[in-house]
Amino acid sequence: MASAKIVVFAVLVLLLQVSSCAVARRHHEPDPCRDTVPPGLMRHKDRRRCSSSPDASAHGGTGTPAVMTVNGFERGQEGGGPSECDGHFHSDREMVVALSTRWYAHGRRCHKTIRITSAHNRRTVEARVVDECDSRRGCKDNIVDTSKAVWEALGLDTNLGEVPVTWSDA
Repeated sequence: MASAKIVVFAVLVLLLQVSSCAVARRHHEPDPCRDTVPPGLMRHKDRRRCSSSPDASAHGGTGTPAVMTVNGFERGQEGGGPSECDGHFHSDREMVVALSTRWYAHGRRCHKTIRITSAHNRRTVEARVVDECDSRRGCKDNIVDTSKAVWEALGLDTNLGEVPVTWSDA
């Protein structure tokens, strides 16, 4: 039942994003979901609903809609090698994240703090970007891949595997 609600919610968010872009094209306005600036870095009121904009509104909060997954940032865990930002491994007890390639923005978000809000319970936490979830190597382009500490701080069970969230620059 809960997974059906998540799917319906995700479809509604997607339809909202598509309709926003379609309206802009119909009126011959610049498409708020496309531009030459690296995705995720524009801060313009017309980009509120674009999935690459950290100012998008969704899930009842301010931020970009995303899917949060759990990752191991320690040596020998499923996260792979050391983080891209500093070349180090990080403890599962640290509030750290890896962002999909477009949001990682060629490392411009390294060591920056982002705010993550759970769609399940509206709890919000802040975590530090330490790595990229490489979309060219299988990571979807809407992922906020987090440590177990982030899940715990949000009051979520890591066994869920994926949950809808919003995120924004803190």
